[in-house]
Amino acid sequence: MIRLMRILAIVPVLWLPAGCGKTPWNDPYPEAERGQNILYSVFSERPKHLDPAQSYASNEVTFIGQIYEPPLQYNYLKRPYTLEPLTARELPQPRFYDKQGKQLPQDAAPAQVAMSEYEISIRPGILYQPHPAFARDAQGRLRYHDLNAAELDKINTLSDFKFTGTRELTADDYVYEIKRLAHPRLNSPIFGLMADYIIGLKEYGTLLSKQDKLLRQNNAAAYLDLNRYPLAGAEVVDRYTYRVKLKGKYPQFVYWLAMPFFAPVPWEADRFYAQPGMQAKNLLLDWYPVGTGPYLLSRNDPNKQMVLVKNPNFRGERYPAEGEADDRAQGLLADAGKTMPFVDKAVYSLEKEDIPYWNKFLQGYYDASGISSDTFDQAVKVGAQGEAALTPDLQQKDIRLVTTVATTISYMGFNMQDPVVGGLSERARKLRRAISIAVDYEEFISIFRNGRGIAAQGPIPPGIFGYVEGAAGLNHYVYDWVNHHAQRKPINEAKRLLAEAGYPNGRDAQSGKPLLLHFDTAATGPDAKSRLEWLSKQLQKIDIQLVIRATDYNRFQDKMLKGDAQLFEWGWNADYPDPENFLFLLYGPNKKAGLNGENAANYDNPEFNRLFEQMKNMDNGPARQQVIDAMLAVARRDAPWVWGYVPQSYALYHSWYFNAKPNLMANNGLKYLRVDSKLREQKRTQWNQPRLWPLLLIGLVLLLALAPAWWVWRKKLYAPARGAES
Repeated sequence: MIRLMRILAIVPVLWLPAGCGKTPWNDPYPEAERGQNILYSVFSERPKHLDPAQSYASNEVTFIGQIYEPPLQYNYLKRPYTLEPLTARELPQPRFYDKQGKQLPQDAAPAQVAMSEYEISIRPGILYQPHPAFARDAQGRLRYHDLNAAELDKINTLSDFKFTGTRELTADDYVYEIKRLAHPRLNSPIFGLMADYIIGLKEYGTLLSKQDKLLRQNNAAAYLDLNRYPLAGAEVVDRYTYRVKLKGKYPQFVYWLAMPFFAPVPWEADRFYAQPGMQAKNLLLDWYPVGTGPYLLSRNDPNKQMVLVKNPNFRGERYPAEGEADDRAQGLLADAGKTMPFVDKAVYSLEKEDIPYWNKFLQGYYDASGISSDTFDQAVKVGAQGEAALTPDLQQKDIRLVTTVATTISYMGFNMQDPVVGGLSERARKLRRAISIAVDYEEFISIFRNGRGIAAQGPIPPGIFGYVEGAAGLNHYVYDWVNHHAQRKPINEAKRLLAEAGYPNGRDAQSGKPLLLHFDTAATGPDAKSRLEWLSKQLQKIDIQLVIRATDYNRFQDKMLKGDAQLFEWGWNADYPDPENFLFLLYGPNKKAGLNGENAANYDNPEFNRLFEQMKNMDNGPARQQVIDAMLAVARRDAPWVWGYVPQSYALYHSWYFNAKPNLMANNGLKYLRVDSKLREQKRTQWNQPRLWPLLLIGLVLLLALAPAWWVWRKKLYAPARGAES
């Protein structure tokens, strides 16, 4: 028994070192990263494109926005959103010309303007990130532009290339990227739109398609050299200056100059990745970007982790010294004038589910977090007046809450090419309106977003010119104005419309078969299940059966490109603060199916198209508002969308995370952020100490429970020896 007691006395000592260690046992990151100047974040969807000519999704711009540098950017702090030079020396001022080539004044009416000309001058001395595409040998020849099969056989990733190089950014790189928008192998989502503006771009696309077809007849992997084909609407003036020529007047073009579509791409990178055998090894510009920005992509593992590290060739940039009135009080000007970027590395981990993401945020392993519906009550308490405040638990952790109304719309769309739900007949319109009434987005916002959002009345969200508050901005096909607020029409109205559309009680009046509709979505997993069940119940209210077809995001995008969906869910984040950026989502020539545009519903109404073409070139003012109102009247009548909702975003930031200010237009925000890694380590250690006493207690109880058996065993073991002595 004495020996057993000694064992029991030793057990707490064995547990002690583990309980007092400084490294939390649940730390998901390598030991070498502890205390390093690293920002930790997440991504939930695998990025499909990292090529700036192809990428047009918010989950992709998270990465390429830090790598590529268009000539302009948005001021990080100022509101309203303000453009400023990035690589450009100054903001370009357009010059306008009439049909005879005579220059017009800046306030010329759109009808007078035959051509607009933007001349952009960039700063000298800007260098690209280190990359093997630029590597040269002792004779000055590019090392890796003529790889043979034996040489490429030894290469599996970009890091397998022994040498890298760089060169200075030039105006030609910007012109080269504009040409790439017309490349037949890239299918740029904005080619159709830009071909309507950039002089000669549509014809350039036809020329490239013809030349590419000729090349492929002899060699399927032949390189299409864009340097051989000039583009009339984009030309180099000198080493640091280029010129873009547009048809007519298009004031919104300056906003596009702040987007990755107009970032520079060096021809060396395009030629390097075009070599035979590269694609089979996933060595593509779409996988390994090449830019001049503050960061470069050091790890691309979209099934686990994406890592950005500081570009050693980055020239440095100053943190802004001006902002809004209360920015200084919020600590957002503490780094004014300091050189950016601040963090050395950003690690983005794949988190498909909200709960693991949330738990790791609370443990300090992610620096910032949104708030899902499942975690809302843990994070936020809503006061009697509707004001939001953090719960005491989060306040004790010094977590900050920042809210903002997003310039975003989430909607359910109808494929207007579908024989059942599509078309512009009155029958189809009534079917879509019936569904629009039945899908109660006020209820959706209450249940799934904890009240964080407003039901949309059309495609334009608040904060964008063209949005109208109150009764004047109401969608009268879905809502009535009652007691100074919008009230959704009763479900009996939806049933009446459904019957008039030829489906009384949800059955085809001719065949008697129940109306069965298919809903395509990329939402999968347990978090989406209840939401999709709710949607099915919404249509059951008017006796429509809904079949959910869930798939991964890339497969979903493919189905949309082919026009195979019937009903679907989609969303849009503003690229720039102008109504054209939302109304073009319904412009016929911008259809998704067949044209790879952003009109996901494939809506094509000639009257809407005519009004859009009139509106897009107008300056903001009463005349433009009148045209927008007419467009909204047409779209609301046709109902190509169930208009959905505009979300209000809630973001949480740990106390060691600085300079966080939501900027709904900028996509290059990483360089502004700063972390206090020492404070983070202290908090992580404090919050993640293992609680060992329950295990210790269980162990002691087990040992004590075994003690009698051990004593009996020991007594039997020594019993014969004692008997022999007597």
